[in-house]
Amino acid sequence: MAGRINDEDVKAVRDGVPIDAVVSEYLQLRNAGGGNLKGLCPFHDEKSPSFQVSPSKGLFHCFGCQEGGDTITFVMKVDHLTFSEAVERLAGQAGITLRYEEGGYNPSHQRGERIRLVEAHQAAAAFYVEQLGSSPEADTGRTFLAERGFDQSAAAHFGVGYSPQGWDHLVRYLRGKGFSDKELVLSGLAQEGRRGPIDRFRGRLMWPIRDIGGDVVGFGARKLYESDNGPKYLNTPDTPIYRKSQVLYGIDLAKKDIAKSSRAVVVEGYTDVMACHLAGITTAIATCGTAFGNDHIKILRRLLMDNGSARVIFTFDGDAAGQKAALRAFEDDQKFAAETYIAIAPDGMDPCELRLAKGDAAVADLVEPRTPLFEFALRQIAARYDLETPAGRAAALDECAPVVARIKNSGAQHEVAVQLAGMLGILDTQFVVKRVAQLARWARDRGGKGPAPTPANGGRAAQQYENSGARPPSGPALTLRNPVFATERELLKLALQRPELVSPAFDAYGVDEFTAPPYAAVRQTIMEAGGAEYGAQDPQGYLVRVREAAADDTIRAMVTELAVEAIMRKTVDEAYAGEQLVTVRRRAVERRVRDVQGALARAGAQGDPAQLAAVQNELWVLQQYDQALREKGAHAL
Repeated sequence: MAGRINDEDVKAVRDGVPIDAVVSEYLQLRNAGGGNLKGLCPFHDEKSPSFQVSPSKGLFHCFGCQEGGDTITFVMKVDHLTFSEAVERLAGQAGITLRYEEGGYNPSHQRGERIRLVEAHQAAAAFYVEQLGSSPEADTGRTFLAERGFDQSAAAHFGVGYSPQGWDHLVRYLRGKGFSDKELVLSGLAQEGRRGPIDRFRGRLMWPIRDIGGDVVGFGARKLYESDNGPKYLNTPDTPIYRKSQVLYGIDLAKKDIAKSSRAVVVEGYTDVMACHLAGITTAIATCGTAFGNDHIKILRRLLMDNGSARVIFTFDGDAAGQKAALRAFEDDQKFAAETYIAIAPDGMDPCELRLAKGDAAVADLVEPRTPLFEFALRQIAARYDLETPAGRAAALDECAPVVARIKNSGAQHEVAVQLAGMLGILDTQFVVKRVAQLARWARDRGGKGPAPTPANGGRAAQQYENSGARPPSGPALTLRNPVFATERELLKLALQRPELVSPAFDAYGVDEFTAPPYAAVRQTIMEAGGAEYGAQDPQGYLVRVREAAADDTIRAMVTELAVEAIMRKTVDEAYAGEQLVTVRRRAVERRVRDVQGALARAGAQGDPAQLAAVQNELWVLQQYDQALREKGAHAL
C-alpha cells in the first residue's frame, strides 16, 4: 500500500506548479483586475464568467457554484482524482521527485508495476476485441449480443470482446508482447496451470472494466457455453490494480455527465449499462459482481460533489433478491448528500430486457425518479405487519418511525411522517409526526449535534455553525443585504489577504463578534491556524494552514472564497483596516449593552443589590469603551 506523500514535497508541488498554467489547460482565462484571472467555470454551466483564479495566492474560486481551492484541489475536482493521484500527476509535470513516508515503500517500483499491469490489460482488451470481430469461434458471442439488441458499433463503443476457448491463447499473445509469466498471473489475466500459466477467461464474452481515469484494470466475463462449469459471470480477482468493491463499470464513460447533471443511475449488470447509455441515459453505472457499498458511494460523491440537489437512482429487479438489494442500498442512503430513488421496471424486466421489448423511450422513462428509496423501504417494512390490528400498526410504527427520522430534509421528514400515518392507517397524524421528530432529535443528540459548548470550554465555532443549520449562502448575497455581514466579511478578507494590517488586534476578537455563522466558523478556523499574527510572519504558508484547519469542506470553501474575493476599497491601508476592526467591535459592544440592559430590566428593583451593582458597573464600562471607540478609533482597541 502506498505511503503518505512527504509534506514538504506536497508544498513543493503547490509552489512549483502555477495554478493559472494548470487551469488554462481546461478553460480560457482573461484579466479580471487586481492580479486575478477569470473564465467560465468548468464545474457548472454559466454564460458569464464567475470563476476566478488568483496566481499570487495559488487559489481558485467560483462565485457561481462556490467551488474553490488550490492547484491540487482543482486537479482533483476536474479530473476526479484522489489527493495522492493529483499530487503525483502535478509532480510529474513539474519534474518533482516525491518521497513517501511509512518506510519500505518504493514508489518508482510501485508505479512501474502498475503501468505494466495496466498495459497488460490494455493489450488483453485489444486482443479480445479483435477475437470478437474476426474469429469464427466468436459467432456465439456476436449472437448473444445481437439477441440483446447490441450491434457491432455498440460492442465497439464499450470495448466488448471474446476470449477463445483454448487454454493459453491470451498467455501466448501477451508473452509475444513482452510480458512475463509473473506479470500475467499477478494481473489476474492468467492463473497457474500444471505446465505454467493458462488463460483465466476462456470461451466467454468479455467486458473491460475501467477505473475512473479510463485505464482497463479488470474484466467481467459472461458464460456462453453449457460445457462451461464456471459461474454465469466471472470477474477478475483482486489484484494490485483491481478491487471489485472500488470500481464501477461504465464510470469512465459516465463521469462527466454524472458531474454535469448531478445525477447517477445505478443498474445491476454490464448489459444494463450498455442499454441505458444507448438509450441516452449516459449516467448509468454498475457494480462488478458485488453489492453497492461504501467505496462505491465515495466514487459517486466525488462526482456529485455532495450536491444536495443531486439524485441517485437505483434500478433493481422486482423479485425478492432485487427488493433485498434495494433495502441494503437504503442502509447506506444517509452517506449521500444526494436524494436516492428506486426504479423497478414493469414485469420485473431489467433495463436491457426493457429496451429490447419496448425501446429506448421505455428505458428513459424507467429511470425518471418517482419513488424515493425511503418510501420503498417503508412499504417493504409495513408489508410485514398486520395493519388491520392496533398491535400490528403500533409495531409497524416502531420500525418505520426511525426510518423517517433519518430523512435529511426536515420539511420532507414532516411530510413523510404524515404519509406514514396514512400508510399505516393511524388516524392521529400528529402522534406520528411528534414520534418521528422526537427520534430525529435523539439521533442528532447522540451524533454529537446537540448544543455546542462555548469556545472557552473547548467548543468550536464550526460546531455552532453546524448546529445552527446555517450554510454559506451562494455568492455575495450575504454581504449585500446586511451591512453588519458586509463589515464582518470585509474584516475576514483583510485577515486572510492582508493579515499584517489587522494584526495583532484581530486575534483578540471573539468568535461571537461575528454574527453570521459562516463568518464565525472562518474566524474560529483562523484562530486554530495561528491567527493573523502568524499570517503576518509567514504569508506563504498562512492560507494553506488556514484551509487545512477548516473543520469541513463547507468552511474550507468559504475561506477560499474570502481569500480570493477582491477587497472593496482600492486603497487598502491601515486606516481602512482600522475602520473595519472598529465597526465590528462597536457592533459587538452594542449587542452586549442591549443584553445587559435587558438583564437590568428583568432584575428590577427587587434584585440582589450586589448583583445589580455588578451589572450596572458592566454597563458603565461598556458605554465608556464604546465612547472611546467612537472618539479614538482603532487606537482604543
